[in-house]
Amino acid sequence: MKRRSFLKKAAVGLATGVAAAPAIAQSQPAIQWRLASSFPKSLDTIFGAAEILSKRVSESTDGRFQVRVFSAGEIVPGLQVLDAVQNGTVECGHTAPYYYIGKDPAFAFATALPFGLNARQQNAWMYYGGGLDAVAGLFKDYGCVQFPAGNTGAQMGGWFRKEIRSVDDLRGLKFRIGGLGGVVLAKLGVIGQQIAGGDIYPALERGTIDAAEWVGPYDDEKLGFHKVAKYYYYPGWWEGGPQLSVIVNLKKWDELPKAYKSAFEAGCAEANVHMLARYDARNPEALRRLVASGTQLRAFPRPVLEASLKAANELYGELAQKSAHFKRIFEGWNRFRAEQFLWFRVAEASYDNFVFSSATRPAAASAK
Repeated sequence: MKRRSFLKKAAVGLATGVAAAPAIAQSQPAIQWRLASSFPKSLDTIFGAAEILSKRVSESTDGRFQVRVFSAGEIVPGLQVLDAVQNGTVECGHTAPYYYIGKDPAFAFATALPFGLNARQQNAWMYYGGGLDAVAGLFKDYGCVQFPAGNTGAQMGGWFRKEIRSVDDLRGLKFRIGGLGGVVLAKLGVIGQQIAGGDIYPALERGTIDAAEWVGPYDDEKLGFHKVAKYYYYPGWWEGGPQLSVIVNLKKWDELPKAYKSAFEAGCAEANVHMLARYDARNPEALRRLVASGTQLRAFPRPVLEASLKAANELYGELAQKSAHFKRIFEGWNRFRAEQFLWFRVAEASYDNFVFSSATRPAAASAK
């Protein structure tokens, strides 16, 4: 797959919709696809990414190519989207590929790895750092093709009934957590459980689990976690920049006319941009409301972070021995991560640290 700028693809899609729609309508077939989402409709930002894709595809093809979006459970459960796309139950799906690390741990690269890339770095790796090509072989083995289609930005560390003061407090904790973060924490005694978004609250309320992480303030407030757990931890070190993906049945993709493929890719790129922007816009106010309602913000103690980082590095070595895809992708990804961290320390981190720390100071007087 050729590397593409998501902005370029979005521009191509817009041009297709404005200038070429009549030609497409006259010369291209009418096609209807179904998209199975891993997310409930109530989570309008993460579920809404698929709706952005659907809207863009329809408008760009003058309605000749329709993608109908179904929420988790309407066709298949939220954690079975990959299977549904692979076996042709649906043509495509919107999901977090790290839900499928049980099939191959390399699926985590298309979402997030603990202590990995932030959202901007993930986009950089996917579009210009070889990421699209790197994961293409993995998805091809499952009869699919993958497109970045959303990112939440750095996530929160989750909701806990009790404070986490040390690594000892993690032992025996039943924790809803996605991806490889749960495997890392298992090394520290945590009992990780992967539960679809819409099923987390009842499990936490009933005490089936002791703690849960999802995304961040905007979604977590909607899901009501603050009603059953008091302590809200940060950062979600297992998800520094988790990507959501649209996966498409490879045979169905190959059958699409070229113009429809272009519209579809542009729609995915547009969804990728808008999801992150919407979360960044909505999380601050949601966090204020949660704190005002009694939520107790807590940072993970440094010893917990250090123990988790050590466990993560151990895990990567183990997974490279078990999965050829993981070993192949990790080598390039790790080099890219090192270069990104070096650059971000020079400009981004120094800027962020200064302006964030100075944000509480009195504003400068307006110019006369």
